Amino acid sequence: MTALVYGLAVAGESTVRALLRHGVAVKVADDTITDVRRALATELGVELVDAAQTSAERLLDGCTMLCPAPGVAEHHPIISAAQRLGLDIVSEIELAYRWEQARPNGPRPMLAVTGTDGKTSTTKLTVAMLEAAGVRSVDAGNTDTPLVDAIDARNDDGTEMYDAFVVECSSFRLAFTPTFRADAAVWLNVQPDHLNWHTSMASYEAAKAQVFANQRPDDVVIGLANDAAVMGHLATAPGRTLSFGLTAGEYRSEAGLLIGPLGTIAPITSLRRTLPHDITNALAASALVLETGLADVEAIERALGTFVGPAHRLERLGSHNGADWFNDSKATTPHAASAAIRSFENIVLIAGGADKGVDLSSMADEAWRCTGVLAIGTTASTIANIFASVARVESVGTLERAVERAAIWASPGDIVLLSPGCASLDQFTNFEVRGEAFRTLFTQLAEQQLQGVSA
Repeated sequence: MTALVYGLAVAGESTVRALLRHGVAVKVADDTITDVRRALATELGVELVDAAQTSAERLLDGCTMLCPAPGVAEHHPIISAAQRLGLDIVSEIELAYRWEQARPNGPRPMLAVTGTDGKTSTTKLTVAMLEAAGVRSVDAGNTDTPLVDAIDARNDDGTEMYDAFVVECSSFRLAFTPTFRADAAVWLNVQPDHLNWHTSMASYEAAKAQVFANQRPDDVVIGLANDAAVMGHLATAPGRTLSFGLTAGEYRSEAGLLIGPLGTIAPITSLRRTLPHDITNALAASALVLETGLADVEAIERALGTFVGPAHRLERLGSHNGADWFNDSKATTPHAASAAIRSFENIVLIAGGADKGVDLSSMADEAWRCTGVLAIGTTASTIANIFASVARVESVGTLERAVERAAIWASPGDIVLLSPGCASLDQFTNFEVRGEAFRTLFTQLAEQQLQGVSA
């Protein structure tokens, strides 16, 4: 068996190492050959081919499997060629799942989380609940830990590091999962996204729906009750279907409590932060661990009381001249930005970035909450246009300039909110780098304020 790994970035490197660990012959191709990637291929002992100089058919010659990196779009020529040749096309979570099924003691539980927004927070919260119950677990997949690494992770004494896996499933990874199956899967929501990667919205939804396509009747699939598209897909799920929502579903909030099918899970006040999406994420995570029997309500409440969400997701940075500043750089879709906007009033909004091929107009649905909008990035003109008739707007181009203007515009009691609604790749490597740049700029503002006071 020979696998072609297409793309030698972070996920590609882990996939190569895992294939080699499992005795699979590997060759690697990439659209962009750099000195760093050449050196890595040499270290790994694999052939690195310049895809720009070689036909897709020739790259696949002698291969039985294609393992595309997440950035390789479904309409890429290498995908089309592999489909024509009838080759097995598998993502890294599919590879990991197959190997886990062959584990001598049987496969360990896998929980899956997908959705347009909220995946990382829900995945990490689920892990926190499992850990509180004494179940050694890890957030894997579309995270810092590829699932192919997690299943093979060992302690110093050689024993397995994890008892269960919580897999964050992006559409990129789910698109190529012919057999991947989760004991319980939650689909948080679906909104237009990644239409520069998928050929259509239908294709995007179909990739998400793979999260339960291979489930068995005794598996569990959980969906957002008021998301008609999600629930429509769940109607075809082979497993047992449940729903969650702020006020509707088997898992819901009611009278200040998180409620499940068997009654009270925990008071909402158990959460360190209680914005609407914090509550629904908690309900989704609770459903995953309770329906699989991996944690009880006592463990859930303990986890809720200590869990701090990941950075760049409505993260409060501090106050400047009486205005609170929030970093929501992870909001790379208009749906995510809209959720952040609905959380506040009197907002000075910083929005814009790289175009992902989606309609941004929904960001202005509750524009009355914004006292001003500062538009950045390649979508600045689009952002400015959709808010022009309903809010004070200025197209400023860069994040640095936006911060300068926000500090002037914001009054005491206002909220300065970076919630771009767009990708970061026009000006930043990723949303984390954008968020850290925003944090640095805010810190500089705060330090200048302190220096002014002390002077």
